[in-house]
Amino acid sequence: MASAREALLDAALAALAHRPWSAVRMADLATAARVSRQTLYNEFGSKEGLARALVRREADAYLQGVRDLLAVPAPPERNLVAVAEWIVTRAAVRPVLRALLTGAWNERLPQPRPARPGARPAPVPAQRRADAGPPAPGELVAETAACAGEEWAAGCELAVRIALSHVVAPVLPVTPQCADPESWSPMTPTMTRVIETILSVETTSPRKTIP
Repeated sequence: MASAREALLDAALAALAHRPWSAVRMADLATAARVSRQTLYNEFGSKEGLARALVRREADAYLQGVRDLLAVPAPPERNLVAVAEWIVTRAAVRPVLRALLTGAWNERLPQPRPARPGARPAPVPAQRRADAGPPAPGELVAETAACAGEEWAAGCELAVRIALSHVVAPVLPVTPQCADPESWSPMTPTMTRVIETILSVETTSPRKTIP
């Protein structure tokens, strides 16, 4: 029941825009998704399971977005700059992603823990994966770098860490335009120049290492 699962996750994410996670009711989510409460519990097991699934989906969508950007036919350094810009714009409008990347959770967000040891495995494969718990910020950065392949992994990690510095302490107001590549605007020209310069040095260095 992938469609019901996605509808429930969408309903949970929409609810977070208006109320803290502690005030989100499972019955309300089932009604919003037009499914029974039994379907909700069959999919997620509990509210904590739903929280794990919601956060895992956010991480997966983020990593897929990075892979899509890196696959664009363009110089690799330009793609990594695009990744950095996209991370900043997307994190600005997606609080769950921002918390995943920075570890800065607050009371409005679900902060799921892995399923308790010895718990019965969930019957839904996607939920079993979610129940392992979300990646820590360092793990997510490493997964992001791995998307670039061995040659560009170090450069990708650099781009991500520069982006995260802007997520944590933005220099300029962020314009939440991240729906389409054409609408992305660089967060600051300085960030773009720094990444392009360092990556240019990296690719021309005989040792191919970031100074």
